Amino acid sequence: MKLSETSEDDWLYTISSKKKLVDFNFKEIWRYRDLLVLFVKRDVVTVYKQTILGPLWYLIQPLFTALTFTLIFNKIANIETGTVPPFLFNLAGVSIWNYFNTCLTATSDTFKTNAAIFGKVYFPRIIVPLSIIISNLVKFAIQLLIFIAFYVYYSAQGADIHLNTSVVFFPFLVLLMGLLGLGVGMIISSLVTKYRDLKFLVGFGVQLLMYVSAVMYPLALMREKLPKIAWIVEYNPLAYIIETARFMLLGTGTFSVFGIVYTVLVTLVILFLGIIIFNRTEKTFIDTV
Repeated sequence: MKLSETSEDDWLYTISSKKKLVDFNFKEIWRYRDLLVLFVKRDVVTVYKQTILGPLWYLIQPLFTALTFTLIFNKIANIETGTVPPFLFNLAGVSIWNYFNTCLTATSDTFKTNAAIFGKVYFPRIIVPLSIIISNLVKFAIQLLIFIAFYVYYSAQGADIHLNTSVVFFPFLVLLMGLLGLGVGMIISSLVTKYRDLKFLVGFGVQLLMYVSAVMYPLALMREKLPKIAWIVEYNPLAYIIETARFMLLGTGTFSVFGIVYTVLVTLVILFLGIIIFNRTEKTFIDTV
């Protein structure tokens, strides 16, 4: 068939600067699934490829963080965790928080890190942040195994901990955490292409966000001790995710239907905005990165 005789129906791809406001083509992403798998393998393997301890860093980081929180917030500041051992309480919060943290920080640098690839070959750009979310699931699964090991140990020691029947919905919480990190990360990544200062604020901002996400304290304690500023935590969807996760895994804390509904709505709005801003930025980012 001659080139002049072809029609749009015969074309496999159409690359154009004109796109819909929300362009999330599942069919095209599925067509590039092999590339998605390659990016996931790259993210998992290369991070600690030339380190001495390798993947053990996945385990060391949450353990040392949970131990530090236990010494500072439970031993020195006397924050009570009820019948749950403080270390296990903190390890649960840290493990869940780390998934969001790594998703956000890695996704927020998408355009700058992959500028060389984006400038040479076409593929759906959203595959890169999606690969980050999926690859971090592997890291989260490893850290969850460590949590399970300590859970079994403390349970054998007679600690008053138990899995709630709602734990079957725990993967849904992980999905919410990943989508929230994806949405916020895409927004920041798009803004960083024009406003470089934001890159320096991401690390600092994430650390501040951790302290208002109920990672190292029960949500009820904040409401009781600091009611005047508790609203900051209650407006944070991450606090409801972490509080609900501990309720499922440890049988402590509270479960709020309003909190989960609020978190789902906020996550969808942020993800929607993230896709819009990401799609608009990918057209012109190569001129500013």
